[in-house]
Amino acid sequence: MRLIAFLTVLIALALPALADQPLQKLDTGDASRGWEAVGKLDLGRGSFCTGTLIAPDLVLTAAHCLFDKRTGTMINADGMEFRAGWRNGRALAYRKVKRAIAHSSYHYDGPKRLSRSSFDLALVELAQPVRLPQLRLFELDHTPPTRNEEVGVLSYAKGRSEAPSLQRVCSVIARESSTVVLTCSVDFGASGAPVFTLRDGVPRIVSVISAKAEVGHEPVSVGALISGVADLRADLSSREVPDGAKEIRIKGAKFLRP
Repeated sequence: MRLIAFLTVLIALALPALADQPLQKLDTGDASRGWEAVGKLDLGRGSFCTGTLIAPDLVLTAAHCLFDKRTGTMINADGMEFRAGWRNGRALAYRKVKRAIAHSSYHYDGPKRLSRSSFDLALVELAQPVRLPQLRLFELDHTPPTRNEEVGVLSYAKGRSEAPSLQRVCSVIARESSTVVLTCSVDFGASGAPVFTLRDGVPRIVSVISAKAEVGHEPVSVGALISGVADLRADLSSREVPDGAKEIRIKGAKFLRP
């Protein structure tokens, strides 16, 4: 079932009883401890997304973040910077970007098609790795979340770009192929934010935020499952970067309100 039709079906259904927790701003050292691997991916000209270190030199984010939202063209990697643990004007580490790549199955179908959220995954390779003892990398959980399962999300967004906000509990409404629909609270800038489970008390990433939408009059978020990250890693390692190259050109899209 295509995702647009899938959401149309959801509109006719009652949303599950929710016990979502509100966003918690992590604006102190104590509050943000353990979450510093999530950072602000500065794209230049005031534009940004959220990204997460899953290896010392690899940041997981959304594919559409790599394109200029006004022109749809690829943003030059020279203009990107990852700021790990960005909080109140300072970061735990600043790193320039060497290159970026999106999942080969990611396609843009137009600004009003949520189907573009399928495989909306990208890896950003840093010019230098981040190796700090206090920074804990996030693991991936390849077991897809089930309907009504509790998840959480950590993001930067419009109006809260100077410190990350944590929503410890939100819910999975449904899953369709490589996409999940969530009750998690997101806004522009939250694209690429990690959606995580706490199945054994350890936060592991199961999805990244791709878009926000509505089911009926209720706001929801749409995430891309991380099942394609292994393919991304393999593709990245198989490509040689020519001398002087700073980016890999990939097909992508602007992030627009569905």
